[in-house]
Amino acid sequence: MRSTWSGPDLRSGADWLASAPAAVRDIFLSEIGEGGLCALPFLFEFWALPHQLPPEGDWRSWVIMGGRGAGKTRAGAEWVRSMVEGGKPFDEGEAQRVALVGETFDQVRDVMIFGESGIMQCSPPDRRPQWKASERKLVWPNGAEAQAFSAHDPEGLRGPQFDAAWVDELAKWKKAGETWDMLQFALRLGERPRVCVTTTPRNVKVLKDLLAAPSTVMTHAPTEANRANLAESFLEEVRARYAGTRLGRQELDGVLLADAEGALWTGSMLDAVRVKAVPELDRVVVALDPAVTGGSGADACGIVVVGAQVQGAPEDWRAYVLADRTVQGVGPAGWARAAIDAMDEFGAERLVAEINQGGQLVEEVVRQVDPLVPFRAVRASRGKVARAEPVAALYEQGRVFHVARLEALEEQMCQMTARGFEGQGSPDRVDALVWALHELVVGPAAAFRRPRVRVL
Repeated sequence: MRSTWSGPDLRSGADWLASAPAAVRDIFLSEIGEGGLCALPFLFEFWALPHQLPPEGDWRSWVIMGGRGAGKTRAGAEWVRSMVEGGKPFDEGEAQRVALVGETFDQVRDVMIFGESGIMQCSPPDRRPQWKASERKLVWPNGAEAQAFSAHDPEGLRGPQFDAAWVDELAKWKKAGETWDMLQFALRLGERPRVCVTTTPRNVKVLKDLLAAPSTVMTHAPTEANRANLAESFLEEVRARYAGTRLGRQELDGVLLADAEGALWTGSMLDAVRVKAVPELDRVVVALDPAVTGGSGADACGIVVVGAQVQGAPEDWRAYVLADRTVQGVGPAGWARAAIDAMDEFGAERLVAEINQGGQLVEEVVRQVDPLVPFRAVRASRGKVARAEPVAALYEQGRVFHVARLEALEEQMCQMTARGFEGQGSPDRVDALVWALHELVVGPAAAFRRPRVRVL
């Protein structure tokens, strides 16, 4: 990755003009004429901060990484304009077929296209594209088109082809790896297909891999860089609440954080345990960390599938994390169905569920979905860290492996420290993982090694 750091003194042409002597401003405004004055609001190069302008050079991916409100969306929208517009309204630009990819279709439409910093708002009247809702497509007067895609449907990118793409909030997508891969195959038109990625940083594999690529360039700025366009009350509140915290470093400073200090798992540790193929397994279980309450604001319900080879001595046992089927906002019947479906999908022999919060209700809900499901209730008598430490030791011994596409689980794992969980909310995915590995490896191995008492 080639990185461009915009520095602490972030100034645009407009900042320069505002701070220039009155005589200089008068000369500038008088010399550009009436046409220049009409065009000036739409000349982004004049208003843009340094991190909002594309770096020079022959790059394929430009990552704009910054804090909340740093002007990433405006930069992405203006970059699309610069790619599709020609010198005159009907002249062709460098790109004619653009992919607009967000986490959902609604976010593409409401943020990237019609948002306050979106494409429609940024476009001058004579170059403003037409939105065809039924086709989820923008069409410019010069014939250029931009198609909207949801990251929830990676297969939607199979077939179309593009010469440019704008990707928004890549680091928060649930299917980021699959969607990014499909987009790369679709960027095959023109002499130099390019993609602009606007994202708040998160310590996820797809973003780290992208930044490590030699064809990637990156610009960066904190939230403060765009303070002229943000409410002062917002800045005061977030400074007071999050200054000096890991969340503040990520969400306000726009810094891609390394592993948490004292983390039980690290990114490099998890990178080393990924495998492409899984051997024949002796046992498979699904572990469930239920969310008792539902709704969009409730904690997620952790559902993790793990299999193991348990032949020979305990130190020879190996485990494989097969899938993360965690759900949120679906209610008890929803997470019970998701857990049963995961059992059916992977041929699991048992469902292991923590009952500290839900008690007998957890099993009752599960049996409403499948009365005959092999079910084992577990109750936590120790803290999360104490339960997680022997599982982390299995990773250190090279005895647990991960299949691909477990980014959300791995992100939580890297935030579990000896002091506790340093992420937001509850580590529901990690809890489910820990219960599964206790069921398959930790518990049976301890029983295997326990000395037998001979009764005389």
